[in-house]
Amino acid sequence: MKCKQRKKGNGSWLKMPFVVLMILLAAKGLQAKVMMDPIRGVWLTNVASQVLDSRENIREAVARCHAYGINTIFMVTWNKGYTLYPSQVTLQYFGESIDPKYKGRDPLQELIEEADAFGIKVHAWFEYGFAASYHQEDGGKILQKFPHWAARDYEGNLLHKNGFQWMNAFHPEVQDFLIQLVMEVVRNYKVAGIQGDDRLPALPSTGGYDDYTVSVYQKEHKGKNPPSDHLKEDWLQWRADKLTAFWKKLYGKVKHLSSRTLVSSSPSVYPWSKEEYLQDWPKWVTEGYVDLVIPQVYRYEDHTYVDTFMENLAWMPENKRHIFFPGVLLKVSDYLASKDLLETKINLHRENGVKGEVFFFYEGLPLQAGFFEGYEKE
Repeated sequence: MKCKQRKKGNGSWLKMPFVVLMILLAAKGLQAKVMMDPIRGVWLTNVASQVLDSRENIREAVARCHAYGINTIFMVTWNKGYTLYPSQVTLQYFGESIDPKYKGRDPLQELIEEADAFGIKVHAWFEYGFAASYHQEDGGKILQKFPHWAARDYEGNLLHKNGFQWMNAFHPEVQDFLIQLVMEVVRNYKVAGIQGDDRLPALPSTGGYDDYTVSVYQKEHKGKNPPSDHLKEDWLQWRADKLTAFWKKLYGKVKHLSSRTLVSSSPSVYPWSKEEYLQDWPKWVTEGYVDLVIPQVYRYEDHTYVDTFMENLAWMPENKRHIFFPGVLLKVSDYLASKDLLETKINLHRENGVKGEVFFFYEGLPLQAGFFEGYEKE
């Protein structure tokens, strides 16, 4: 791709110290690369998939991704209360360093090595986020070990939503635990980025009524209790801002350790994300706490997809639209998106200047080979 010539200026660049000039040029070059390189990605999970069960399976999956034009893999690294890499953090907290299914291996490192051979980027996806368990009434091993980490609804019950039980995303110990997990990966692995989703940072908006969060709210509101209406705007925004502050802190820590590591978010679509999960991601974009935004535009019909896509693209400032790559539902359970529907979605993206997308999830690739054989390549 040819770059346009820089307009002549007043020569101020030439007057800068050499080191400063090199730093500025490197920063501008990195920004340009991010703007020019599309993300054609896929999520790789350890649920309803056997890819991570062996290195041979990983090698085969990476080769297929390369053949189908996928240049980025978002691999699950935190799910069901376990990591998918040997973790000293979870060993310290729970006495287990990895999901027992993968004991003796390091699926994350294996994927990184296999993907590197094809020039495919790997992002560590912390899928479970602030969830404690799934369909376990007591919150599973995490809340058994740390009961004061539990998120609570207005009635004082353990917070449930869509089958998940939740940790308190506002509690400093919980936040520190998640930060330690993320930083462990950034420190020890050659990942291109780390990713949060609709559970990181997130909390169902029916939560926030635990003793710790109530006490913080009271301190900031002259002793008043939070409203019983969990959707009351001021209360909603207060909690969303607390999660934004956490995300800003995490973003800063990642960048301090590795400025080239991208911090991406795959939140729910806005404004539903804020109303239901306290995710005020347009604020993260405008304030600069996220490098890639991949909203889950999971819609089954073309007209609903068009409406939702356009609504969420509209939340992106013009100078930030290059970091917007929608999440496209490819396969879930027995559903498989048709070739025609996928083509309609991709055409919509390109017509609106969006040069990439991320597909959920990998297992749909071989089932929709007809589409991906014609998918855009470098």
